[in-house]
Amino acid sequence: MNFALSDEQEFLREAARDALGRVATLAAARDALEDPAAILDLWPVAVKAGWPGLLISEPAGGAGLGTFDALLVAERLGAVLARVPFIGLMPATALLDRAAHPCLEAVATGERRPVFVPARPPVSGAESWTVEDGHGRSAPAPRVIRSGAHPRLDGQAAYVIDAPDADLLVVAATDATGSPVAAVVDAMQVQPVAAYDASRSVGHVTFDNVPAELLDVDSAELTDAWYLVQALIAAEAVGTVEAALGVSVSYAKDRYAFGRAIGSYQAVKHEIVEVLRRLENARALQFYAGWARDSRPAEFPLAASAARSVAGNALDFAARAMINVHGGIGATWEHDAPLVFRRAQLTRRLAGGHADATYRVGQAVLHNPRLVTAA
Repeated sequence: MNFALSDEQEFLREAARDALGRVATLAAARDALEDPAAILDLWPVAVKAGWPGLLISEPAGGAGLGTFDALLVAERLGAVLARVPFIGLMPATALLDRAAHPCLEAVATGERRPVFVPARPPVSGAESWTVEDGHGRSAPAPRVIRSGAHPRLDGQAAYVIDAPDADLLVVAATDATGSPVAAVVDAMQVQPVAAYDASRSVGHVTFDNVPAELLDVDSAELTDAWYLVQALIAAEAVGTVEAALGVSVSYAKDRYAFGRAIGSYQAVKHEIVEVLRRLENARALQFYAGWARDSRPAEFPLAASAARSVAGNALDFAARAMINVHGGIGATWEHDAPLVFRRAQLTRRLAGGHADATYRVGQAVLHNPRLVTAA
């Protein structure tokens, strides 16, 4: 299978790189650790680049591009730790587009900013849809109450990516029977969280009997939205690993110790090569996940989970390697390595975390003899 990028995809990736290269995202992330107001509002950059409409169909005012393309943009966002509400935005627009919601044109032009509030789909039929509470434990997904002509939404979800930046929430909820439903509500009760990684926008969301609009999407589409979140997080991680590798290689060439470039020492070169190996594995899975969602949907859950697991572990390793290669300076605020480390630590815990993705890969392999044989 040939995953070489088309000319249009190369242009999309380079356009994202150029757009983000005009803003000092890393400096802003460092300053925001002391002063949250220092973080940059990159929504105008995203709107100018057309990212809100990436997955919205052309008749609704969007670009009508595919998942593969969205993951290329996410990769560039991760490379510079850009605080763009992209991970929450893409699944929200995908669901709104499936339901042909009337707000799509306003979303595509950037007038409205929807964010997806995900719920974790069950691995087996006996389980229920869950979210995280404020302590990181599993809790029931928000619940839609169908009383009278107007549905209402009750419940909460913690550590929702991009929630503080939204004015519209697309919520994965359940009804009285436990079946999944998608509800659209105004973003009224969102509490921003002072996150360990200031370059990531995270918030707790509370629904207290608020009016809701139900979307005409089924459980399969809500499940797909969860795995799209996983694929986007994986793509961001790939971009961050690539950037960390580039900085580490450059330093290993320029820094001399005992008359030799430190990159010539086995302890350094082997660690850098291991980062490269993990990066290539993660990017291959990212490309496959992007292709699978649009071309082979039945394989997308496994592909997205595998990409999240491998890319997340690659980012963990790369963040530590970046500090190791740079030595003492890599552990100080004079360098960007601590920012990458913080991104890695928060990334491994959000939206189910690497552990949940790895568990889903294990379950898929154990229950599918064809996958076991292929392995």
